[in-house]
Amino acid sequence: MSETLKRTALFDTHKKLGAKTVPFGGWDMPVWYTSVKDEHAAVRNAAGLFDVTHMGVLEASGPNACAFLDAVSSNDVSKLAVGRSQYGYLFDDNADVIDDIMIYRLAAEQYMVVVNASNNDKVWAWLTSANGNRTVQCNLRDLRAASSGDDCRVDLALQGPKSLEILQALNPQLSNLSALPYTGVMHASLGELDVIISRTGYTGERVAYELFVHPAQSVALWQKLLDAGKGLGLKPCGLAARDSLRTEAGLPLYGHELGGQLNLVPCQIGFDNFVKLNKIADFIGKAAYAAKVAANNSKLVRFRMNDKGVRVSKLGDPIVDKRGRVIGTITSCALDSDGFLLGLALVENGANVAEGASLGVIVLPERMPPALTPFAALGSRTLVPDSATIISRFPPRKS
Repeated sequence: MSETLKRTALFDTHKKLGAKTVPFGGWDMPVWYTSVKDEHAAVRNAAGLFDVTHMGVLEASGPNACAFLDAVSSNDVSKLAVGRSQYGYLFDDNADVIDDIMIYRLAAEQYMVVVNASNNDKVWAWLTSANGNRTVQCNLRDLRAASSGDDCRVDLALQGPKSLEILQALNPQLSNLSALPYTGVMHASLGELDVIISRTGYTGERVAYELFVHPAQSVALWQKLLDAGKGLGLKPCGLAARDSLRTEAGLPLYGHELGGQLNLVPCQIGFDNFVKLNKIADFIGKAAYAAKVAANNSKLVRFRMNDKGVRVSKLGDPIVDKRGRVIGTITSCALDSDGFLLGLALVENGANVAEGASLGVIVLPERMPPALTPFAALGSRTLVPDSATIISRFPPRKS
């Protein structure tokens, strides 16, 4: 393991729980504790607890904070009410995705912005530069930096149908938590710890919370949550289950369904609703994004393999139609709740990708064999597609 990898305050806790850790976005993070299957099922049927304290947590505040965020974010920040949050994108001048973000409006002039761990330094540099180029600036802070003092925040994610019951066990007087709408955010005390609670997450669950706590209290909150959820089926979960859950839910991962080698943008993946081209404020990359929308000739689909036990496809593996013509490429693939491989793929607009349509997935080997010729030796092996079926772009919404 590289000595340059960073570790969260929970690293030793993860090791005591038997976690296997791997490098991820510059951090040494738990990939699983028991198995991906068990942790995936815990989130769908009870609850799962994720260490996401490696994610970037920033703050924009002051009378110009809203105008600044509206100038850099694709969503309409001016429409965001206090106590609510919204998903959006940061584009560069060419409308390439710098990162996908969540913005939480904590007070009239105070916003919290969560960014991907691997993009944190890049986003911070880009935002501070954009802010510095404005005539009237807002106040920007990195809430993971020690310089933020008592205001420091990191994120733990509690996801799944038993999550509300677990939080209420830590504070029975927190009656207004049950009324918190999806994307809502509030201040609260959990186990005598000061926490910002948002009803958001990256698993597709509607009963889902992200808990922003001071980094010095992250270990204590983690343990309090595990204790409260002991009889409710709560399990600690790693990155692998986080990936399988978000793939099953049809949610994008930066580097796969956004940006990355395919340089994907929201209009290609079914998330164009989070880019408000008609909002009053101009935002960086707006004109270039409109041009990409007009020129777009592909879209993201969700598929499920027809048989269990087939090989796992990966980013870049080809999708073929029933005649063997390549019509697209895999972006993500993982096991779903029923034990079938489920994935996301970018396909050309003209392909038959209606729900129920059949397609083939070719899993390319790590080392490609020599090109096959009409005179290939008898008994040699060729690449055969595994059969899959197009399913709805997103699963049915839970209540």
